[in-house]
Amino acid sequence: MKYKSKKIKYFRSSTFFLGVTIVFIIALIGGIRYVCYEKEVASMPIHSVDTNDKEIALTFDVAWGKNNIDEILQVLEKHNVKSTFFLLGSWIEDNKELVEKIHNAGHEIGNHSNTHASFKNLSKESKVQEIKLVSEKIYDITGEKTSLFRPPFGDTDKETLEVSNSLDHQTIKWSLDSMDWKGFGANHVIDRVMKNSEPGSIVLFHSNVSNVENYIDTIILNLKKDGYKIVPVSEITYKENFKVDSNGVQKLQNK
Repeated sequence: MKYKSKKIKYFRSSTFFLGVTIVFIIALIGGIRYVCYEKEVASMPIHSVDTNDKEIALTFDVAWGKNNIDEILQVLEKHNVKSTFFLLGSWIEDNKELVEKIHNAGHEIGNHSNTHASFKNLSKESKVQEIKLVSEKIYDITGEKTSLFRPPFGDTDKETLEVSNSLDHQTIKWSLDSMDWKGFGANHVIDRVMKNSEPGSIVLFHSNVSNVENYIDTIILNLKKDGYKIVPVSEITYKENFKVDSNGVQKLQNK
C-alpha cells in the first residue's frame, strides 16, 4: 500500500509539474507573439488599408514649384473630391497663400518634412526638428494640427517611425506610385493607376509635373465610373485597434 501511495503522489506531482510547464510555455509563446506584434505595428509605415469599402486616397507631394496647384484644385473642385497634400516646409514658407487656398478648399494637409532630406541619414534630433517645424508651420497658417507624415523619398527606418509616432503622426507612404515623375506622359500615368487601383489604395502623385491636372481629371472620372469613392488619407486609415503587416497594409486587429 505504501508503495502504491508513493507512486500516486509521484504521479500527481509529475502531472502538476507538467501542467505548470505547459502553462509557462504557452505564456512565453504568447509573450513573444505580443512583443513581435508590437514591433510590427511600430516599425512599418502605412502603404494601404484593408477595407471592405471601395475607397481610395489620392495624394500629392508638394515640394517644388507652384504653377500647377491652382489647376489641381480646380479639377478636384470640379469633381467634388477631397485629397491629401503633403507639403515641404521650405515650400510652405514660400507659398503661404497657396497653403491657405488648399486648406480653405477643404483638402487635408500632411507633413513632408522641412528640407526633403533622407531620414535614413539624419540624427534622431534632426528627425524630430524636421517633423516638428513643418507641423508648426502648417498650424500657424491653417489653425489645424496635422497627424500625417510622409518621409521624403519614402525613406524610413525604425527610429523614423518611433519619432513620428512620438509626435502623434501616422507615417504614410503609398501602395501605388503613379510614376508621373518619370515623364512617360499622361496616358502611361492613367493606365498605370487604373490597372493597379484597388480598395484601400493610397496613390502617389506630384504637383510639379507638367499637365498633372489633365491626367488627374481623367483618373478621377474613371475611378468614379468604377464605383470608387475618393477620400483623404485620414478618412481611409484606422486610428485605433489596428495593426500594420509586413507589406504595410493597415488592418483592424480582429482581421
